[in-house]
Amino acid sequence: MMRQYLDIKEKNKDCLLFFRLGDFYEMFFEDAKIASKELELTLTGKDCGLEERAPMCGIPYHAVDGYIAKLIDKGYKVAICEQLEDPQQAKGLVERGITRIITPGTVADSSMLKENENSYIFSLYEEKGRFGVSYADISTGGFYVEEAENGQELANVLTRVAPKEILYPEENQILKKIVGAYKDCYASPYYPWAFQHDTAHKLLLQHFGVISLRGFDISAKSLTISAAGALLQYLIETQKNSLMHIKKIRKISTGEYMIVDPFTHRNLELTETIRSKNKRGSLLWLLDKTKTSMGGRLLKKAIEQPLLKKRAINERLSAVDELKNDYCLRSELRAQLGGIYDIERLLARISYGTLDARDALSLKQSLEAIPGIKSLLLQAKSSLLKHSGENLDPLEDLYRFLESAIHPDAPNGIKDGGIIRDGFNADVDKYRDATKSGKDWLASLEQREREETGIKNLKIGFNKVFGYYIEVTKSYLNQVPYRYTRRQTLAGGERYITAELKELEDTILSASDKCSKLEYQLFLQIREKLAGFINALQANAEIIALVDVMQSFAQAAYDNDYVKPAIREDGVIEIKGGRHPVVEKTVRQDFVPNDAYLDTKENTLMIITGPNMAGKSTFMRQTGLIVIMAQIGCFVPAASASISIVDRVFTRVGASDDLASGQSTFMVEMNELASILNNATEKSLLILDEIGRGTSTLDGLSIAWATIEYILKTKNLGAKTLFATHYHELTELEGILPGVKNYSITVKEMEKTIIFLHKIKRGGTDRSFGIEVARLAGLPEALLERARNLLIGLEKNAKPSLQGLDLPKEEAEEKSEELSRNISRIQQTLRGLDINSLTPLEALSVLNDLKQMVR
Repeated sequence: MMRQYLDIKEKNKDCLLFFRLGDFYEMFFEDAKIASKELELTLTGKDCGLEERAPMCGIPYHAVDGYIAKLIDKGYKVAICEQLEDPQQAKGLVERGITRIITPGTVADSSMLKENENSYIFSLYEEKGRFGVSYADISTGGFYVEEAENGQELANVLTRVAPKEILYPEENQILKKIVGAYKDCYASPYYPWAFQHDTAHKLLLQHFGVISLRGFDISAKSLTISAAGALLQYLIETQKNSLMHIKKIRKISTGEYMIVDPFTHRNLELTETIRSKNKRGSLLWLLDKTKTSMGGRLLKKAIEQPLLKKRAINERLSAVDELKNDYCLRSELRAQLGGIYDIERLLARISYGTLDARDALSLKQSLEAIPGIKSLLLQAKSSLLKHSGENLDPLEDLYRFLESAIHPDAPNGIKDGGIIRDGFNADVDKYRDATKSGKDWLASLEQREREETGIKNLKIGFNKVFGYYIEVTKSYLNQVPYRYTRRQTLAGGERYITAELKELEDTILSASDKCSKLEYQLFLQIREKLAGFINALQANAEIIALVDVMQSFAQAAYDNDYVKPAIREDGVIEIKGGRHPVVEKTVRQDFVPNDAYLDTKENTLMIITGPNMAGKSTFMRQTGLIVIMAQIGCFVPAASASISIVDRVFTRVGASDDLASGQSTFMVEMNELASILNNATEKSLLILDEIGRGTSTLDGLSIAWATIEYILKTKNLGAKTLFATHYHELTELEGILPGVKNYSITVKEMEKTIIFLHKIKRGGTDRSFGIEVARLAGLPEALLERARNLLIGLEKNAKPSLQGLDLPKEEAEEKSEELSRNISRIQQTLRGLDINSLTPLEALSVLNDLKQMVR
């Protein structure tokens, strides 16, 4: 047996080998040491004819899923080695083999997955800086391809897909570096030959049973073929089954969905919060009113992939409008959807051959709800809902088959009987009758034995080790007849067998055993029959998921008083009474709504000034979220909204550094800004918060000023922009640069403090109220008083007073000399100026230099 183990382990060196021995999975040698540490198992040993005792630990087979999940979370691969024949019928050593290899990206068991999240494995191929991408969720059968023209586009795809594992050719150093930098998943270098175009192309044709991939909209020279073929090869190799639930390739087109880059995904907190990385507090959390796991997964995908086609957006909005306003339709639909189980993942269990009787009952219950859903949808007026109803297949024949075949109280297992319904199979009924009659026979025998022997507490029992027995307590042992044969001695009595009881045992157990075996074979046939319905069931699952998302949008709109946005394509974004959807649900006080207006002519760029904490970032984020909500087909938090479709929403918000790569806060800021300016178009929406704050005042102001100029030059960009800043000098750009409009957040001053009114108004401000905000934060009053005095002096362009700082005389003299040197520098600078040749920007820069010297 150990030679068998070592041979199998040699072929799966990169995996922890779970070796089936009876009711346990055992691990040996180094695998045992790792598993005992990671799973907190007792490490034992086994003498197995080797020079040293083999380290060993084990797991009960029925509890294996939880242990595997822990190992997968820690980044291990697990190979499952099963007994391939019945040990009772095996001659010599039981044949064993790998039935499946589980990796972080190939988890298919629902108990190891989050219900409302996809679990993707990603395949990556590169040629001359371009990337072919393929990814799959084997728990649902989804299989996708797309291309990325450069590293930035690839980063966008990785952020959206969030794979658990990335496959790439092991010899490609470029991909090795990219995958190594992406720390959120497991890296799997794979055979280069699997990525060869001809090999990959042939495998894809074979698996999908087609003569060309054109039906999937994949060009014959596409890089995605290499990525997809290698991924399919890897799945076949690790999953050891036909993957019959992977029925089609879906190509994701760049012109179909808005690209949401990693910064925007994070800064707008679309699916998780920035700080805690939790769903609660995100847009996904707010909109998730789904009733099915399939709808929950599609909702997340919809938020990460806003639509770009006006017709598709309006179809969703019309469906949401109808569901929001028709309470009866919405509530009845939600009730019916509540009876739907996760059909997609049940189909994966059919494909893997792991579907049990309880799963079959779940599928039956789901089918039972479909006719009601279809009837409701056919009553709808909106095209999306009505079309969904027309295409939903009730599969009534399949429902009736499962109703007649599966016992309503079937157990989880499929080998212990009790899974086939009475009346489905004559032989099962015959064996079951024999088993039921056997119980009556045993009861009759027990009564006769009590009467014949006079042993009043005599009873007939059963266990798996000794079978049926007659149990007699010690007080009656002297009355036991000679025809009783002792079978087991207990502390309180004895157990016996008789010839008649033995005969009954053979009859009952034979019937029960034959019944269980027959039920198992019948269930395998049922599972094969279900495999023929995978296409129809997958189509139903897609329709149900979409309808679930639409009712989720409608319920959120109803609960939160959202309105239907008008979708336009003329470049205008007009929001009346806009609100931040998440903030208004989490703050205690009433949320203050604000208007926003952007176009491509006179109102292209809003410069927003005002103190910290007053609501600049909230206003900008809410505008971005309202646009995204509109383009996913959801109602929006506003009094009214008219939204032009944008191709991208870019955000540069907040301060952070990247110490691991040696990048400062300012460098991170500049990298993000560069990415925005290099990828945005005139149809994009830019949200820029505090550009240039990570460096000196003059440098930062110059960068911020030049950024605004660059954006507004139509030949370069011309994108609609929200630009928050503390550089009040930028407000001078209104009237100088066409398209700039100043806005500020209003505050109310009271003595030495301020009250935030959170209201956006036209016009700029020349104050940031930094000292007042610092006071609200709790800084010491002495510090604040000193800051006020310094500010007064600085605003008068005077030298800050050194009085009260207790500087040594020498240091004070040095400060005085420094002032004299600055005066000299100012004079030299002024003498050297050629005023007639200065550009406006250069003049502003010189003026600020002089101002700094004076300070």
